[in-house]
Amino acid sequence: MTTPKVISTTELAATDAKWITLKKISYLDADGKERLWECAERKTRKSSGIDAVAVLAVLRSKTAAFPTSTIVIEQYRPPIDKVIVELPAGLIDDGETPEQAAYRELEEETGFKADSVIESSPVIVTDPGMTNANMKLVVLSVVLEDKLELPDQKLEPGEFIFRRVVELSKLHSELRDYDAKGFVVDARLSHWASGYQLAARLK
Repeated sequence: MTTPKVISTTELAATDAKWITLKKISYLDADGKERLWECAERKTRKSSGIDAVAVLAVLRSKTAAFPTSTIVIEQYRPPIDKVIVELPAGLIDDGETPEQAAYRELEEETGFKADSVIESSPVIVTDPGMTNANMKLVVLSVVLEDKLELPDQKLEPGEFIFRRVVELSKLHSELRDYDAKGFVVDARLSHWASGYQLAARLK
């Protein structure tokens, strides 16, 4: 298999872009002074008003055959020319709720079928200084009958996603190991893992 890499980069006019566009915003600051701001916007936002969903799957066994775990994915991202370690995620289809999108994306990218929603976050943003893109974090429960087995993924053509099950108690240290190996860890996953570890330490 070929190692993904960027082979060229060129300027792209907003009129030629399929997925995103650029906007110039005129706004009034706290002093009443008019200012300008540049930002990127997705062209794919549907009727829900929410762009995307990220999925934190909580994997458990009815027989306690394995520790409570989650699943992360490794995926090459051309904008930074690196393999990213992140949560399963994807855009929300028209007429789809964020929770429905979470069920779908989890099964497509990892093969696992969730049985219930544990929590669905408010609408959140990750880079509001550059884009109005938003999303929700949906925590899904995946209860297996016994031992951990990896089901078949349902990837679309052009998707190359490696999945990995990680014990929740070891997630923070595993992400540090990824960093040491040259991977880039997604900020949302890193923040969640840090919060989970800190909560355990402060008990």
